[in-house]
Amino acid sequence: MTSAATPAYRRLSVEERRGQLLRAALELFAQRAPEDVSLDDVAEAAGVSRPLVYRYFPGGKQQLYEAALRSHADALNRCFAEPAEGAPTERLGRVLDRYLAFVDQHDTGFSALLRGGSVAETSRTSAIVDEVRRAAAEQILVHLGAERPGPRLGMLVRTWIAAVEAASLIWLDEGKQPPERELRDWLVDHLVALLAATATSDAETAEVFRALLTQETPEGPVGLLAHRAVPVLGEAARLLSPPGSGRLKG
Repeated sequence: MTSAATPAYRRLSVEERRGQLLRAALELFAQRAPEDVSLDDVAEAAGVSRPLVYRYFPGGKQQLYEAALRSHADALNRCFAEPAEGAPTERLGRVLDRYLAFVDQHDTGFSALLRGGSVAETSRTSAIVDEVRRAAAEQILVHLGAERPGPRLGMLVRTWIAAVEAASLIWLDEGKQPPERELRDWLVDHLVALLAATATSDAETAEVFRALLTQETPEGPVGLLAHRAVPVLGEAARLLSPPGSGRLKG
């Protein structure tokens, strides 16, 4: 007879068991590269047998990895979803806070995911990663008020997304230095600087940038960057002005 102190055994439903296995796999993929994780590792972490893992993931490790990757992709997509409240750069800061927290939490798995070259990499896994990049770019464009961007603005945002990925990987390689908040602020400045530079030669970006400025505050990221950048740009203009244009002598 079962004692009152012993919890009754409960058979897990198909979805519950699948979720249990996926959580175990996600934990392992967060700590180690996909090629270093075996189905035996997943079975041991979940406290089940290897045949049971195959029962729920008959495609083996590749199917399990793709399911884990899809779960990561969904989590990353949620990082970029932000209500249209407050200044655009403040929204962007909150997005980056969630994104960098995800990178920090998943560390090794994030590096393996973005660097590629893994035995688990296929056209399907590449498509999942590309989907995250497209979704991120679409969300950034929504906050810029340009859901149907022209080629220059679209390229600018996609370039910034690539820079965020690269910075995240370097940040992990460098022992998560500089501090997360400092990296976040620099990435916001990076996007603002790209917008400002492109606005000088692209009418659509200039319009988007002007609209962004009307929503910002002097003490916000754009205002602070402008105060820091104006002296630097003024010095550049002074030093690089054409001969005979009134350039001051040093």
